[in-house]
Amino acid sequence: MCPIKPGPSVATLIGDVVHSRSATERAELHAHLAALLQQANAELQPLVPLRITVGDEFQGCFSRLGEALHSTLWLRLHLAPVADLRHGVGWGAVQVLADSPRVEDGPGWWAAREAIEWVKAEAGRAAMRRVRTAYRRADEGGGTEDQAGRGAGAGTGVGSGVGAGGPDPDAINAALFCRDQMVGSVSPRSVRLLRGMLVGRNQVELAEDEAISASAVSQRVRNDGLGVIVAADELLRRVG
Repeated sequence: MCPIKPGPSVATLIGDVVHSRSATERAELHAHLAALLQQANAELQPLVPLRITVGDEFQGCFSRLGEALHSTLWLRLHLAPVADLRHGVGWGAVQVLADSPRVEDGPGWWAAREAIEWVKAEAGRAAMRRVRTAYRRADEGGGTEDQAGRGAGAGTGVGSGVGAGGPDPDAINAALFCRDQMVGSVSPRSVRLLRGMLVGRNQVELAEDEAISASAVSQRVRNDGLGVIVAADELLRRVG
């Protein structure tokens, strides 16, 4: 039986691979993503396991929004440099319609879908080209708050308002947009360092991994703001 009773509010997550259609080895990419999701399920312990649904799209549920937000960074860093990921995170009621095969529905999923579709649409705008993550909260009427026309975030397509009791979208998205900009602006080596820092490796260990000096690691951590990204992730992880 599924762990979600009909109708609770949970953090929903939809993700997919950026530019997957241009990948030369689609089967290899799919296998890599499947293995990564299996690892994520073991380490991140989502409420409903992350699973590929169709093509390169995957989804899962978390009991807390903070855990879902952390997972988006964890997954993105662990798939690099093979490919990049984008995510839509939602908060709202979810109902399980069937267990085998698993079928879910509800405002929580509609919110996550709107979030990832917004990220896809923004990819064509130069000012937002590095954004990979967005969050929506379902309103009390079952739709999303953006549909309801509430909140101060209409200009970004992400509203706030007072719906469904989840954390405020404007505050969460402000943090996510800045995080994505920073992650998308650093070198592959800094991404590797950030990945190690996220799982608790110290700078001496990271220097050994990269065959560079500890002072070189320290300089990258300082200049690229890697410590800031980790600190922001720790704060976001406490949400909800």
